[in-house]
Amino acid sequence: MEKPVDVTKLESLNVGTFGHIDHGKTTLVYKLTGKWTDTHSEELKRGITIKLGYADCIARKSKDGYSIKDGEPFRYISFVDAPGHEMLMAIMLSGAAVIDVALLVIAANEGIKPQTREHLVALQAKGIKNIIVIQNKIDLVSQEQARKSYEGIKEFVKGTIAEKAEIIPVSSQQEINLDKILKLLCEIEISKRNIEADPVFLIARSFDINKPGTKIKELKGGVLGGALKQGKLKIGDMIEIKPGRNLKRENQIVYETIKTKIIGIRKGSYSIKEASPGGSLALETELDPILTKADSLSGCVAGIKVADVKSHIKLRTKLFEEVVGIGEKKLVDNIKVSEMLMLSVNTSTTVGFVRKIKGNEVEMDLKIPVVPIKGESVGIARNISGHWRLIGFGELVE
Repeated sequence: MEKPVDVTKLESLNVGTFGHIDHGKTTLVYKLTGKWTDTHSEELKRGITIKLGYADCIARKSKDGYSIKDGEPFRYISFVDAPGHEMLMAIMLSGAAVIDVALLVIAANEGIKPQTREHLVALQAKGIKNIIVIQNKIDLVSQEQARKSYEGIKEFVKGTIAEKAEIIPVSSQQEINLDKILKLLCEIEISKRNIEADPVFLIARSFDINKPGTKIKELKGGVLGGALKQGKLKIGDMIEIKPGRNLKRENQIVYETIKTKIIGIRKGSYSIKEASPGGSLALETELDPILTKADSLSGCVAGIKVADVKSHIKLRTKLFEEVVGIGEKKLVDNIKVSEMLMLSVNTSTTVGFVRKIKGNEVEMDLKIPVVPIKGESVGIARNISGHWRLIGFGELVE
């Protein structure tokens, strides 16, 4: 009988899969982990990712290399499967906020698509530096087409943050070269985690895990899913959640901080007593599950003591030269006073109006307040022809 693995003793890596719809992201994760990330009924029916999906595995090391079946436990890997559909860009950006490494998946039989470009600049906007490019579905093309597709990908990443990224030809369905992906994920250097700082937990999902008809005595508390950016959290900790829940008072929406206790922590399929940064986590709390159902707390930040919420922020911006994701060449216009922009801050999405511009610094009033975290990159999007399109990124200025 195999002895249980203490996942808290393993290095943890959060990996996100990105790319155009139907280029094989979800199948790739399934073949790497043995788990499907799409569990939402509408996702199963339509065959696409709508919410952020999660799966995990323990990579093992032996004299023959790395696998998820044989050898000594080496690294715990969490996968976050982001939607590829253009209408779900905000969800994709939330996924990018909780990862260490991105797998950019490009199907060899279809090549570079508008959302491929959009996801790559989104990774830049969220400050993701570790990128591996997966040339998927090589079993569907000839050797000559595969080589041509490979050269096209090299040209595509030239001059981008992925210029020096490894490009791995893969067939997820036929399980070709998956071992090479796992090897890279096991050998990539993980940046040092700050475990001494105050804990900052970014909430990407929130759930009511109770089945309909559950007796009141058997009800479980609300669950928060996401990633711990810094610090430690343990069972028994009292935490606060900001901005928290929104309430209507005197015809105005106000936000109220929520406080609760952690009564359980899960890292994938493993129950743990204390969590450190790295890997996706689920925190079971004493919250009334009605507060966490249907991702109602996604975008919030949790911790022992969370930074103050802000409705007025200042950004140091850097705009892209061109708008991506629209299939035509269009230059990015300068930001204007009174313009409405959408911002991706941590795992939250908010919109606000530009109040003041000085050089590349932009001051904004936000409709939905945010918890600013120093050093985090903020995605900036503009409404173009009825769709929010990324036009650049910014850094929060104190």
